[in-house]
Amino acid sequence: MAKPKQFVVFFSLTFVMLITVVLCETSTLKDQVRVGVILDLNSKVGRIAQGWMSMAYSDFYAVKAHYRTRLALLIRNSTSDVVAAASEGNMLVPPPHMPMERNALDLMKNEEVHVIIGPQSSAQAKFVISLGEKSEVPIISFSATSPGLSPTENPFFIRTAHDDSFQVRAIADIVKAYGWREVIPIYENTDYGNGLITYLNDAFQEYNIRVPYRSVISLNSSEGEILQELKKLKQNRTTIFVVHMTAFLGSKLFTQANKAGMMSEGYAWIVTEGLSTLIDPIDPKVMDHSMQGVLGVRPYIPMSKKIKNFKAKSKGSINGLNLFGLWAYDTVWAVAMAVEKAGTGIANSSFSKPNKSKLLASLGKSEMGQKLLHILLNTKFEGLSGKFHLFKGQLEPSAFEIFNVIGETERIIGNWTQEKGLIPDLLKKPIWPGNTVKQPRKLSIGVPVKNGFTEFVKVDCQGNCTKPKISGYSIDVFRAVVQVLEFPLPHEFVPYVGSYNDLLHQIIEQKFDAVVGDTTIVANRSTFVDFTLPYSESGVSMVVLVKNDEKKDFWIFLKPFSWDLWLTTGSAFIFLGFVVWIFEHRINIDFRGPRDYQVGTIFWFSFSTLAFAHRERVVNNWSRFVLIIWVFVVLILTQSYTASLTSMLTVRRLQPRFADVKEIRDQGYFIGYQNGTFVKELLTKQLNFDDRKLKAYSTEQEYHQALSSGTVAAIFDEIPYIKLFLGKANNCSKYMMIGPTYRTDGFGFAFPKGSPLVSYISRAILKVTEADNFSKIENTTIRGEANCEGQAATLSSDSLSVYNFAGLFIIMGAASTSSLLIYTFNFIRLQWPLLNDIHPEGSRSFSSKIIYLIKNFDKKDLSAHPFRRCESRVHPAPPNPEGIEASPDINNMQNHSTITNEETENVDRDEGEDVDEMRSPVHHALSMEAPNTSST
Repeated sequence: MAKPKQFVVFFSLTFVMLITVVLCETSTLKDQVRVGVILDLNSKVGRIAQGWMSMAYSDFYAVKAHYRTRLALLIRNSTSDVVAAASEGNMLVPPPHMPMERNALDLMKNEEVHVIIGPQSSAQAKFVISLGEKSEVPIISFSATSPGLSPTENPFFIRTAHDDSFQVRAIADIVKAYGWREVIPIYENTDYGNGLITYLNDAFQEYNIRVPYRSVISLNSSEGEILQELKKLKQNRTTIFVVHMTAFLGSKLFTQANKAGMMSEGYAWIVTEGLSTLIDPIDPKVMDHSMQGVLGVRPYIPMSKKIKNFKAKSKGSINGLNLFGLWAYDTVWAVAMAVEKAGTGIANSSFSKPNKSKLLASLGKSEMGQKLLHILLNTKFEGLSGKFHLFKGQLEPSAFEIFNVIGETERIIGNWTQEKGLIPDLLKKPIWPGNTVKQPRKLSIGVPVKNGFTEFVKVDCQGNCTKPKISGYSIDVFRAVVQVLEFPLPHEFVPYVGSYNDLLHQIIEQKFDAVVGDTTIVANRSTFVDFTLPYSESGVSMVVLVKNDEKKDFWIFLKPFSWDLWLTTGSAFIFLGFVVWIFEHRINIDFRGPRDYQVGTIFWFSFSTLAFAHRERVVNNWSRFVLIIWVFVVLILTQSYTASLTSMLTVRRLQPRFADVKEIRDQGYFIGYQNGTFVKELLTKQLNFDDRKLKAYSTEQEYHQALSSGTVAAIFDEIPYIKLFLGKANNCSKYMMIGPTYRTDGFGFAFPKGSPLVSYISRAILKVTEADNFSKIENTTIRGEANCEGQAATLSSDSLSVYNFAGLFIIMGAASTSSLLIYTFNFIRLQWPLLNDIHPEGSRSFSSKIIYLIKNFDKKDLSAHPFRRCESRVHPAPPNPEGIEASPDINNMQNHSTITNEETENVDRDEGEDVDEMRSPVHHALSMEAPNTSST
């Protein structure tokens, strides 16, 4: 069966050779420049390139007939063997039965070619590039696109094609545009296949796209081996694949993928440039049956007038219009132009040979290699593939087009440019595998089916429940999160009946891609799934029945203030009365009198200020200063007391039936919890409750029945559920949330371990919860029901303490103390000189002086302004014949006419005044005039 193919190849090569001979005969005067060409003529790419190069040769010299040089293309067949490209090849015109093998060394050593076009594959190019660098012969490849072959690292290597690494950004943008977060690359195990994967992984990693597995397929794999590998991939939930391989292996892969049922609905395939540029040459049957719905990227080639003319002229003479053919065509033109520019002397140039050895070291160096390399790197013209301009030794694409395989044709659905990237809004909807417009790989999200607390998640089955209606607070939050994501996130909700732990384990078993619902974030669950940031408040507490304490409390009037506040307030009253008494005692008759009277005045004056009912006048400025501050303190205290007592008397006080978890556990009471939640583990492992004392409930009605009937002493649940329960059917007056709060992290969404979606969803949760409209979501679902805010005020029985008024007491104490110290200092300063005059220094002890000061303090200060003012208000004092100034006591006694002389003397005696020692001549005169004053 192989002979017919060999004859086809033989006659096609013979045809090309005959054309070359004819052209050479017609241009006998032209200089022939030898150019080696290494192609794999057993491959479709090689045969296509051969035809395009022949067309390029004819077209170029038809246009440039005046050129003095002509290319002599020496074509070698490398087959598909890597080493054959460098060592073994077939002549274009071999004998009919025994092809004459030549090697690539022969092209440089014996033929002394000035340029080599090829080889075709990246693996073959490695060998030839090393030879070209040694012999300084430029190696030009239009199909070795592996990033591992770098023109910057190989100075005699030129790539008249695009580096494969240019396309990875376009592929990553496609994956991101469709919201896929996991991709599996499938590539061939060659230099061409392996060279791109590192760049592809880097691009995916930048977009946080996960690569859970990489499928490597050998170039020599059989169809059975490929099918086995595809079945392994089918077991993985990832159904998005990026295929990077040549047409030979790619056609086999898609045929087997179709047999494995992987070209059906739910799958997506993206092919790289290697297959995209060869869509036309692939077997039409393969395209028709096995590649339906495939997406691909390839460099954008503008449909210029030159291409249209070429297609019209060459219709039927070439096998399809593809990018590799265009690059091969432009390569021949570039070499022909460079040879002409190098001059006619190039035809006669030769290789310098250091020795005659048959080893690789025997290769000489091309005399024109450096010059030709420089000319080729600077060659510019408008080719079929676009503008031919080499940058760093290779072509650079400016844009890629994205196509969709439909039937035997392809449809362009979008474009990618280096400046703008991919614009998702301009991306047309493709036809996916399975002939559907439904985007593949929607997230399968499990949601819990609940009997109670459906405000969080509600699954409403309609008909046969094939399309249930799912709603609730958790679902609304997730939908709001999806809307603010930077990429689309196609998903579908799948109801699940079972416990929350069982639901989360479905992620491990790859039955669900995520879990959305009122799922609490706890430590043991985070060992097998990843949670997003919480979107609700956290904590576990208990709810108990309320007992109404309606008994009369005889001492309720004392409860507004704590005992320390009562004691502090009383001490402040006494201290204030004492301070005011000190300030007023020497100058104000209202603060004088017998000892018991003065003590009573101290208490009466200070406490009467509480109701602002004090009648005693204060005449000292220090007293007035202290009272200004004290009145403000009293005002605050009375208003606070009134408000607190009013609240206690008007609001019905509720008390919990059980307030201590330890009491419930030690007494052996039954307790309840929400069925299917982690609370049971918290009760048994953390709080050490007996498992036999636990009862599971599911609905709010069951909570109510269990608590009201006394079946359980308390029900433990998460705070959002408790608040929702208390807010229903006036439960705030029947039940109470009390006790310590056991910390949890609230509700979150669960994803597989290492899922890249976790970070995106978490950031989106922050955006949603911090937005102004988030309260609208809460009000429409749970906040409107869970309105039990009045209970917090009812349950608050804390009395006001000293700490609440510490600032007031500090200000009052500081002002009073500082005023008292200043007054005392001034009194001692004024009395000390008089003391020294009466008792010379050393005549009395220090204690005697203090006693004297105290006794002197107890006397009236007759020189004080209040006494002088009283004298002037009644009448002037009688003239004193001895020139002695009348004492203010005369007017003071006149002003107080109700006090007789006898009473005044008694008062003085009660005050302990020593008449003989202390009374001055003025006092004797006042005593002698007393009867007249009294009569007046």
